[in-house]
Amino acid sequence: MRGRDLLSISELLPDELEMVLQTAMSMKRDGSRPVLAGKTVAMLFEKPSLRTRVSFEVGMMQLGGSAIYLSQSEVGLGQREPVKDVARVLSRYVAGIVARTYAQQTLYDLAEAADVPVVNALSDDEHPCQALADLLTVREHRGRLKGVRIAFIGDGNNVAASLAVACGLAGAEFVIASPDGYALPQPIVDIARSWARKTSGAIETVIEPEDAARDADVVYTDVWTSMGQEASHRERLEIFRAYHVDQDLMALAKPDAIFMHDLPAHRGEEVSEDVIEGPRSVVFDQAENRLHAQKALLAAILASEAPA
Repeated sequence: MRGRDLLSISELLPDELEMVLQTAMSMKRDGSRPVLAGKTVAMLFEKPSLRTRVSFEVGMMQLGGSAIYLSQSEVGLGQREPVKDVARVLSRYVAGIVARTYAQQTLYDLAEAADVPVVNALSDDEHPCQALADLLTVREHRGRLKGVRIAFIGDGNNVAASLAVACGLAGAEFVIASPDGYALPQPIVDIARSWARKTSGAIETVIEPEDAARDADVVYTDVWTSMGQEASHRERLEIFRAYHVDQDLMALAKPDAIFMHDLPAHRGEEVSEDVIEGPRSVVFDQAENRLHAQKALLAAILASEAPA
């Protein structure tokens, strides 16, 4: 993986995904060596963040390197300066670019012009770093990935898209329940299923949340209104009302099923307070694992020696 971009989780092979997860587990257990000493990444963020920014900055520091945060107001990506020019300038200064954008095309444009690796830290289409942390969390709490049934309740958004493909790569069973008009894009379903056929996984799309949650090992949800969709918030509240994860829905899952959410959460909308604060919730383990998964990814892409 050294020197490669990661713009989509589908760019990983199953053994590469496994290597990143194994490295993340090792780093979490034993700590990490300064394999990125003297290296700096630029963090280009069109969208605000808590977990993404802090986990990448702390991760680079723990690997011996550093990170420079660049907001949209500072850079004006594609507005004050063309994307390709930003990429070429940063390539003269830094070892890698971590970009959090609206359009997936912006990531492709950065990667095409840059001479250094580009990592997708979230776009409207995908969130590969979240998927890595999600699988790490599932493995920690379920002991495996193959055959684990992960039920995603809600919008077929960027988080769901990356998780579906990651489950296909890992041989997990992924089922998503979404209302009409909000399902996963068919190309994502096709990619996830193509991998699932090779890894003995399964990818399923349903409409009713009960059909997804039944006998699940993991129940996962996300906000109904993502950044950039604020104008449709009231409409979405009505459309997704039946996709609220509460104790009744969790009761359909396995007795030891865990609850996951990538945060931030809107308590009372997509999830009830007693579920997200309950004993089966692992959302803060999941948030912590952004750090470990991203450290493993950065080391795999940027280190000149074995990361662990």
